[in-house]
Amino acid sequence: MMRTARLTTTVSTKGQVILPKEVRRALRWKAGTRLIVERRAGGVLFRREPVFAVTRPDDVFGCLASGGPRRSIAEMDASVLAEAKRRHEGD
Repeated sequence: MMRTARLTTTVSTKGQVILPKEVRRALRWKAGTRLIVERRAGGVLFRREPVFAVTRPDDVFGCLASGGPRRSIAEMDASVLAEAKRRHEGD
């Protein structure tokens, strides 16, 4: 088993903590990354804040109004294929 070096940091007088570069690079956390801080029994846990809020299908179902008649799956598939062909022809 490979041992990793123990990483440490210090809390500043402003309460700021600098995460070691090795950690930021491995997690792809760049300046401005928003983190969720959770208190845990042994300390704290930092997690990246999701870019989008978690939603369920029931939360968004029917949110886009449609002014026309309902389309079948076959009609929708045909429309998607036609648009893909149209875009590909422009290349």
